[in-house]
This record gives sequence, C-alpha cells and structure tokens, in this order.
Amino acid sequence: MALLNTANISAVRGGHALRVPRRGSESAAAGAADGTGAGSAGPPRIGPLPENKVGQQVRVPKTAELVAAQLRRQIVRGELVEGDALPPEAVLMEQFGVSRPTLREAFRVLESEALISVRRGAHGGARVHTPDGQVAARYAGLVLEHRHTTLADVHTAHTLLEPAAVRLLATHHTDATLTALHTALTHPDPAHFHHQLLEHAGNQTLTMIAGMLRHILDTHTPPPHPTPHNHHDHTHLLDLIAHHDPDAAETHWRTHITTTPTQPPTIVLDLLGE
Repeated sequence: MALLNTANISAVRGGHALRVPRRGSESAAAGAADGTGAGSAGPPRIGPLPENKVGQQVRVPKTAELVAAQLRRQIVRGELVEGDALPPEAVLMEQFGVSRPTLREAFRVLESEALISVRRGAHGGARVHTPDGQVAARYAGLVLEHRHTTLADVHTAHTLLEPAAVRLLATHHTDATLTALHTALTHPDPAHFHHQLLEHAGNQTLTMIAGMLRHILDTHTPPPHPTPHNHHDHTHLLDLIAHHDPDAAETHWRTHITTTPTQPPTIVLDLLGE
C-alpha cells in the first residue's frame, strides 16, 4: 500500500501565521525618496494596499492537518478501502517526516471523522473505514435538535423525498431494480419498501440525504409507528414504473403518502440523552 507523495508536508512545520507586509520594502521606499523608484530600470514601485487589506494573518495548516488531509484523500478516493490497516507508526513517521505526537494528532482528526479507528497496544494500529452517512447524520441531528425539531418533522421530510425517487425510477429503471422492489413487498417491515424506493432511485445525493434522515429516525426512540402495506397502491406503483410513466407514478405515490394515516411522534429530537 503506497502513500501519497508527502513532499509538501515537510515544507510546513507547525501552525505559524504569516503576516503580509504593511508597506513596500525599505529599499523601494528609499528608491522613491531619491527619485530612482518610478523612473529606474528596475520593477515599478507598488503603492500601499488599502488599509483594510493589509496586516491580516494568513493561517498555515498544521503539519498534522496536512497528514490527515493526505490520508483522508486516499480513503475518499478509494485508494484505501474498508478494513485496510495503515502501516505502523514508525513507517508513517518516516514517510511523512513527522514526529509521533504529530502523527497521533492526525489520527485523532481522522478518528473524529470516523474514517479510521485506532487500537492501542502490541496488536493495535489504525484501520480504515469508508465514509458513510452516519457522520453526516450525527452532525445534522445536532443541528436539528438545537432547532427543537420534532421527530414528525424529520419523518415528513424523509417521506417527501419518495415522490422524487419514484419519478427517477420511472424514468430509468432496470429489470433488476423492479425485481428488488417486488421482493421488498414481501418484507415483514412495511418501511423496507419505502427505503428501497430511495435506495434504487439512481441518484447518489438523494440516497445519501434519505439515508441520513433515516439514520436519525432509526437512532431515536420511539420510532414512527409503521403502517401496514397497501398492496394495491404498491403494486400499482410498480406497474407505472414498469411502463415508464414518471408523471403518473409520481402523482400516484404523492397521493398515497398524503392520504396514508401516519402517527409519527411530535416529540422534540433527543439524540444526546440525559
């Protein structure tokens, strides 16, 4: 397993701040004073920048952040996959040219993003985890809880995504997709069919948002009260999808959602507990 080029990391040490000069160099000022600035053969003198544009600090990333960014890039791009073990600390320290505390700080950054897990000890080490929607769901859940969002509100948003998914399915589906949806009708949990509509929509962004909301719903107690299958509505939807009729399929499913009685709790999200 080869790591990315680490040459750019050794060029930056620590989180020092660079300060933009407030005026031109002293030599340029002297040249202007003796008349050699603007008329000389050298480069023209640059006048002072506006007062609100100077003296501002430029933050240089810490070395640990650069190490974390390189490893993060490899994980996101699939160069490191789920379960991969990162090389031992000594090897990584040599490849990146960093100290052990710096490397461990980079590990803590990636652990907080759920991209790696680190076990200490003789048989420990860092292992890679591919990104999923749970990290996004955790932060989104905190924002929603801060806004005193109810569980019913999240449930409504989740169901409103389904008509869009149905339109996409009716526009471009495969035989395998229809087979999977027909199989989902036999699942004991009625919500499974609704989840499958979103999973097979063919739009990764829609699937991720739906999965994020579903994770928030699933981690909350109590969950929305499930409703039984309405097989007539479900099978009719699959017929419309099979006949490539996106308008009729979307209208049918929107009507189904709005007329199906649901009893999601109106309690405020509490994802943190006592």
